[in-house]
Amino acid sequence: MTHPWIIAESTWRTVGTTAYDLAVLPWGATEAHNFHLPYATDNYQSDAVAAESARRAWGRGTRTAVLPCIPFGVNTGQLDIPFCVNLNPSTQAGILSDVVHALEVQGVTKLVILNGHGGNDFRQMIRELQPRTKVFLSAINWYKVVEPREHFADLGDHAGELETSVMQHIQPSLVRPLAEAGPGREHKSRLQGIREGWAWAPRQWTKVTADTGIGNPAAATSEKGRLYFDAVCARVSSYFVELAALDPADPYLP
Repeated sequence: MTHPWIIAESTWRTVGTTAYDLAVLPWGATEAHNFHLPYATDNYQSDAVAAESARRAWGRGTRTAVLPCIPFGVNTGQLDIPFCVNLNPSTQAGILSDVVHALEVQGVTKLVILNGHGGNDFRQMIRELQPRTKVFLSAINWYKVVEPREHFADLGDHAGELETSVMQHIQPSLVRPLAEAGPGREHKSRLQGIREGWAWAPRQWTKVTADTGIGNPAAATSEKGRLYFDAVCARVSSYFVELAALDPADPYLP
């Protein structure tokens, strides 16, 4: 069974006769995720959130087109880890520009970047690209849509309880037994400002964590993942519906 909101599954007969309201571009990364999650974790999650949110929006009359996921992200801090594939932000900006140009000439008027990797940041790219295109651009970090504290005890941000739970829900066959996972212990910065969150520097991954994880996955369950995933998709699908109805020439409340 194919799904008309998934462009990768669709034929020209379907695409050529459907008036899509918006497009969604999942964007992930290829990187190590502790000893128990696959390298493509960010891609599986971005794809799943985009697909389920589009399905829900489609059921509400919003014709959403989900593009294939871009599987490489910014991984400049993981270049010493085999097969952590890096795209520099400038490269990402070029790819995004080309995708937007193609969509614009094809009549697509709205694009959402559905991001699943913490190293990706599309805000400045959108700031630069928006004045040059008629396509209305926005971005969502799916893991920030719903407050994790409502669902998880451990708030580590990489291969921890959140990501493991979601993967146990959407791709259980790819999750190794939690007994094989490392504890995801993070070595904190010596700089107080970075520890407190008001200063920032990129993390050198192999100096921060011994198992490539940041956050303990021990308490993860598929049920936690299901509840969190459902809550995220409910909000994202509503955003798609709102965006479809938005007049880009009048985007603000009075």
